[in-house]
Amino acid sequence: MYYFIVNKISGNGKGLKVWKKTEKLLQEKQINYQVRFTNRPKHAAEIAKELSSEKCYAVVVVGGDGTIHDVANGLINSNIPLGVIPAGSGNDFARALDIPKDYKKALKRILMGKQRKIDIGRIGNEYFITVMGIGFDGKVAEINNGSKYKNWLNVIRLGNLSYGLSFLHVLLKYRPVSIQLMVDGEKLVFCNVWLIAIANISNYGGGIKICPNACYNDGLFDICIVHGMNKWELLRTFPKAFKGKHILHPGVTMITGKQVEVISELPVIVQGDGEILTKTPMSVTIQRGGLLII
Repeated sequence: MYYFIVNKISGNGKGLKVWKKTEKLLQEKQINYQVRFTNRPKHAAEIAKELSSEKCYAVVVVGGDGTIHDVANGLINSNIPLGVIPAGSGNDFARALDIPKDYKKALKRILMGKQRKIDIGRIGNEYFITVMGIGFDGKVAEINNGSKYKNWLNVIRLGNLSYGLSFLHVLLKYRPVSIQLMVDGEKLVFCNVWLIAIANISNYGGGIKICPNACYNDGLFDICIVHGMNKWELLRTFPKAFKGKHILHPGVTMITGKQVEVISELPVIVQGDGEILTKTPMSVTIQRGGLLII
């Protein structure tokens, strides 16, 4: 039995459209399946938690990175693999794992049944699977999630541009802060920090290669600290991040580690997989091979 969790409103309605096409294909192939639709925040996590005790071959998300985040949190510590048919605005998780955008190809991949394990990050009782952003980045995620232009851009299939608009929105008022990091027991201090990205995959924000060398199964976070720039330098450097070239700037420090603690002079927002998780101070650890993917 395949269980599908569908976020009908992901990608400004793309989730429902993709599901209808997928369901027709499942019926043509005579695949045994059941479907559950989300109808409130975190509902996908609740459904996945229920299904984690069922006998099923896979739980498949039809939605975006936020829905994948919730379902992954519900499946942690189960032996049920997670499948993905992309239907969001950014689809960064699918991009990193080479999951096809086309629903037919994505479903074919799931039905082939090849499984693999990926690392996950843990912060308190919650997990993330793509990138955690702290500071400026967290504020951008907060603004982006509540913006009207994100929906408008999704309608014209330019949803990945919404992060850039939110970036500009936050840039006008945001003030960098001093940060103290503990990375695998080593203390690091940075002044005028704009953002810290703790990455399990290379990209976020609709294809921004914030940590271009990050790998989802190497047991390490790649960590990007953007510091010591004025806002105009940040604005000039930002476009380079789409190709991962920002790491050449002297105001960008790249390190790796398994456990990261962050303390800031003022509390700043922390996001994971585009979802607001908490504020600093915080601690995050990597769990190697913590999630099964199909």
